[in-house]
Amino acid sequence: MSKYSKLKRFHNFFKFQRDFRANSVQKVKSYEIILLWVRSYLSHTHFLILSGILVGCTAGLAGVVLKMLVHYIHYLITSKFQFEQQIVFYIVFPLLGIVLTTLVVLYIYRGNDRKGIPAILYEIAQNSSLVSPVKMYSQIVQSAITVGLGGSAGLESPIAVTGSAIGSNFAKTYNLDYKDRTLLLAAGATAGIASAFNAPIAGMMFAFEILLTGVVFTDFLPLVVAAVCGSLISRIILNEEALFQFTTRNPFNYKNIPFYIVLGIACGLYARYFVVISQWVEHQFKHLKRSRLQKALIAGALLSLLCVLFPPLFGEGYSTVKGWATGNVQSIMAVSFFKYFTFHQWFILLFLGFICLLKAFATSITIYGGGNGGNFAPALFAGGTLGYFIATLCTQLGIPNVPVTNMVIVGMAGVMSGVLYAPLTAIFLIAESSSGYDLFIPLMIVSVVSFLIAKRFSSISPDLKQLAQEGKIFTREHDQNLLSLLHTSQLVDKDVQEISIYASFNELIELISKGKKNFIAVTNDDHVLEGIVMLDDIRPVMFNKDLHDELNVQKVMITPPAIIDVDDDVREIVKKFDETNTWNLPVVDGHKFVGFISKSAILNQYRQLLKEYSS
Repeated sequence: MSKYSKLKRFHNFFKFQRDFRANSVQKVKSYEIILLWVRSYLSHTHFLILSGILVGCTAGLAGVVLKMLVHYIHYLITSKFQFEQQIVFYIVFPLLGIVLTTLVVLYIYRGNDRKGIPAILYEIAQNSSLVSPVKMYSQIVQSAITVGLGGSAGLESPIAVTGSAIGSNFAKTYNLDYKDRTLLLAAGATAGIASAFNAPIAGMMFAFEILLTGVVFTDFLPLVVAAVCGSLISRIILNEEALFQFTTRNPFNYKNIPFYIVLGIACGLYARYFVVISQWVEHQFKHLKRSRLQKALIAGALLSLLCVLFPPLFGEGYSTVKGWATGNVQSIMAVSFFKYFTFHQWFILLFLGFICLLKAFATSITIYGGGNGGNFAPALFAGGTLGYFIATLCTQLGIPNVPVTNMVIVGMAGVMSGVLYAPLTAIFLIAESSSGYDLFIPLMIVSVVSFLIAKRFSSISPDLKQLAQEGKIFTREHDQNLLSLLHTSQLVDKDVQEISIYASFNELIELISKGKKNFIAVTNDDHVLEGIVMLDDIRPVMFNKDLHDELNVQKVMITPPAIIDVDDDVREIVKKFDETNTWNLPVVDGHKFVGFISKSAILNQYRQLLKEYSS
């Protein structure tokens, strides 16, 4: 490049900076000016790739910070003291974590605690992928307090929400459209998951399988680079203990397939148990007539009791699962009340069984009692424990050559697949975390069997079922997704004609002569809809004046084939149009007449959304 060309570029940049600051409504940071200038020189695809790198690095770093923070809190609590001293921590810290999180939500974030993967899906479907800037740090603060102090939940969902907020707000800053904003939102969540597990492919599967359901993309390079950046940052900064890694496993032997089929069935049934317990606990706390702080105290006390009795329920539990995989169950039991009993082999099964069953309670109490966290880590923990339980049971029954380590590793994928309805994410997550690509066959067997059993009970993830039924999140039915974005109140035509039910036929003719509509609403003195008059129905008698005195509005009106309530979902309205084969239907609020909705108005809005969301 010539010296003149370099000078010209610098001149253009400073001119761009001067003009931008002069014309901008609000002050912006210097790096934003640089990126806006760079954007003017890059193609759309290249800028998206650059955005994926920046969002991926930022979201990955946020995930690493959260993991390090929680890891060191756990290290201080569990590594520096004997069990007798740790009992005090197990009593105090889980209670303190949930209460402090509740106080932070109430007094710092003013009660706004929408959390978890459903929150991201809601923003994609109902808020044009615009996530509140507060979510870029609030989830880190809340989950660090909850899980760091012993909450029996995972950090991955808060990390995903944080990453999605980073991606969404980056896109908003540079005025990207809905498609690009959604793509960067997913890229941020992808990077967060990739950094949490050092598993870039699993991060991408998570985005495609869960977040981008119902959203079609042809350009997914930003997801790839974001996943790579998040994973690299995790690998560079985090040490081996903090990473979710399993280095030991048994070679795959096709003769062990019956073990994996049994494990898949057990994982599917356990996943259903986990979901049912979660819904029950959520229902109990939701209908408990106490303040949020009182609920947090109750939840904290229950969680502390569980952690005292079974210390592996404390926190995420990844170190415990690594202990199952390496066969260190006795050292884990040694830091619990089981150490005071004479050791028997069946004690191991009793210990594992209680942990497996109570993990569902501990996690649900943590999340719905006022803490912040997700089901990623609990599902993996429960799956590893279940796998070790079944492997130990088979061993004690005298069955030879049981692949114990593989059962632990593959069990994690099984329960995660059944709880989160994400078999591909589970398969690649465990394969990457254990470098166990030779375990793909058992991973697929267990994950698919578990997923099919879970779907047998519910076709859609129970966490998302209510939102999906209400049309507040996207599903795989793309036309229904667009209809869910339409709001009835915005489709009502209020510029309509109406007449009293007591009016004469001549008054009706006079009203028709002044209007342009083919339909007129008939109401009473209280503005309640009584019927409608269709111009086509009265046309035969309109010009026969001899009949005018014999007729009135009440005689010529008809009952509408269907009535729309202003709160009706647009998808239900479309069904009413199809069933009645009409083009206009009246709308009421309670019984009061509001206006009319036409099928053509819905179709026009649908076409507009289709154009916007597929551009």
